[in-house]
Amino acid sequence: MLTRHRSETGVEWLVLNRPAARNALSLEMLTALEAALAEIAASDARCVILAAEGPVFSSGHDLKEMRAHRADTDGGRGFYTQAMAACARVMQAVVNLPQPVIAAVEGVATAAGCQLVASCDLAVATPTARFCTPGVDIGLFCSTPAVAISRTMGRRAAMDMLLTGRMVEAEEARAMGLLNRVAADARATALALAEGIAARSQLTIRMGKAGFNAQAACALPEAYAQAAAVMVENMMAEDAKEGIGAFLEKRPPQWQDK
Repeated sequence: MLTRHRSETGVEWLVLNRPAARNALSLEMLTALEAALAEIAASDARCVILAAEGPVFSSGHDLKEMRAHRADTDGGRGFYTQAMAACARVMQAVVNLPQPVIAAVEGVATAAGCQLVASCDLAVATPTARFCTPGVDIGLFCSTPAVAISRTMGRRAAMDMLLTGRMVEAEEARAMGLLNRVAADARATALALAEGIAARSQLTIRMGKAGFNAQAACALPEAYAQAAAVMVENMMAEDAKEGIGAFLEKRPPQWQDK
């Protein structure tokens, strides 16, 4: 269901491996993702790449599973509540992971699969990758994917996808803000990005990601106060002292990650 391996450079690969089911985010898949992300958060991994096997990155929630629970005594309400809560925890775990997360998309990402891409810090896709939030086509507005894509793409671009349910090609998705890069080899491009990040001070990277997310949730005055406090703490770190010294002395820095 999930495949994991770590490169020598400290890049953790987390690969959805349920291609026969279009890598659907069943409750079991969400539970596995949540557990894997918790393990990675507590590890010394330096960056994470999220990829998938098969022609579909993820089709979103498992609709067969959802339909089956219509037969529950409560009509499925309890299961749907459980599944949506699990999905929300996974998406927030990606955002709050200490390490940066890069999506490497080689196929179609729809609904909650698109939400997963939008939740990552960076995203790379092949030219043939496509994205959509097609809930309106089946009477189910993609309300939870809207949380992630609106924060990544902005209101107008997100509402375009949410209201029309149309399929968006990779280059348009990049122009809309969902992707950082479109490349023939998404995994190789994502790895190059990840290794560049992994070569930096990990104290700085982790402090920076957490600080970015914190200020993004604030009004402008509070955002500057939050960011200034992070800058002060960062400035006091040994790696900042080393990095500034190395820059002024025109030599490569020797990071200590502290």
